[in-house]
Amino acid sequence: MEEGKGSRVRVESMLTVVSSTPIEPNKVHKLSAMDHAMGLHTIHIIFYYRVNPFREGPMELYLDNLRVTLSEHLCKYPPATGRLGPDEEGNWEVKCNDAGMRMVRARVGVTLDEWLRSADASEERDLTVWEDMPQDPTIWSPFRIQLNEFEGGGLAIGLSFTHMHADPTSATLFFKCWADYHRGLPIVNPPIFNLPAFTNHPTPNPTSKTSQYYSKKCKETETVSTKMPTLTFRFSGSKVMKCLSQVHPICPEATPFDVLAALFWMRIMRFTSPTPLSICLDFRSHKSEVIPFHYFGNALHFSSLSLHAEALEEDCDELGHVAGLVHKHVTGIEEGEFWSAVDWFESRKGETGKYAPPFRMYGPELTCISMEHMSCADGTTDESLMYSAMFREDERPVHVSYHVGNAAGKGLIMVMPSPGDRLGRTVMVSLPEQQIAILSQDQAIVELDPIMLISGKR
Repeated sequence: MEEGKGSRVRVESMLTVVSSTPIEPNKVHKLSAMDHAMGLHTIHIIFYYRVNPFREGPMELYLDNLRVTLSEHLCKYPPATGRLGPDEEGNWEVKCNDAGMRMVRARVGVTLDEWLRSADASEERDLTVWEDMPQDPTIWSPFRIQLNEFEGGGLAIGLSFTHMHADPTSATLFFKCWADYHRGLPIVNPPIFNLPAFTNHPTPNPTSKTSQYYSKKCKETETVSTKMPTLTFRFSGSKVMKCLSQVHPICPEATPFDVLAALFWMRIMRFTSPTPLSICLDFRSHKSEVIPFHYFGNALHFSSLSLHAEALEEDCDELGHVAGLVHKHVTGIEEGEFWSAVDWFESRKGETGKYAPPFRMYGPELTCISMEHMSCADGTTDESLMYSAMFREDERPVHVSYHVGNAAGKGLIMVMPSPGDRLGRTVMVSLPEQQIAILSQDQAIVELDPIMLISGKR
């Protein structure tokens, strides 16, 4: 929340939800090398519902029923209710002591529609819990849920957690499984917390550029912007198809991510210096045969793509050329690259077996996150994973926001599905304040008629 700005979100209470079945004594969840690599970041996800999906009437009347289903659901997720602590080597582990998950109750002083139209990303933070991990985290809840009730009946559910515990995919699946369980549906694929592949995986690509990329990244420093506003653009499927038809003569297999990543990268570089694009992919569905979609943890891979200045010259094929470069880069990343990253982080252990300190993964270069793998919740529907989280039949989220804590540097772009539109995409962009103002008026983007959400326009 900005200093001196009154929040329209009023926190009313906080309680703790524990799993309904006690965890077995002395159970411990070891964090992987990739988990430790995310140690500087947090993730905050907000699911917006136009109608309260639980019960009609005051919050107090449905809260007990909600706690019951969450409590029973948490039995499947011992790391979510545990507490962080050091192991014998000094690395983080989760002591699954069933200390519980914090749940915050809050009210918002406007309707949902007014909020989506008038709130900005800074105020949206008030819908989730943003807390730095204390020096002693043994009594600190790494997972927190905030229920925000709007005037007129809308509800936003904010989920906050340390990035060491999970990435956006595993957390979104956690939320969807809770929604399914609340509706009495079976959980077909319960979470997997430990994969043998992380200690006995396929042979990494010996020619991988991964080690060079991360070696350079861990040494880079950047001037952290004091203010990184975020804009959310929602593009209709017809407009995305228009962009695809423009680039398909050059890159026939271009995806919505390829074309939108290329578009925003190009437009940002027109008012900044040429900068590489760090592309973040989820390997659960990217050529991996050993990482199941329901793995709960971190399965992200970062890589860098550079663009020569001549690619930015005024040319009718400019977008197609850059989208083709993005597509070639993304499809060219093999599974061995991911395991090379795992091995590189493992190699940074000291003589005592302790991992080296984490460094900023989202930055300092411009970073673009692909969430194309969330486009379909399963093989039977076009609805995306995040928008299929229904606590009541036909009450889907109308909007979902994702925020990465401690992301800094040149900026962050996130390309994700939109609700009820197979080709539609929502793009969240965080940039330094002066740059985001220029981007909001960029003609190439404005011509695509995006709907602006959480724009701060009151």
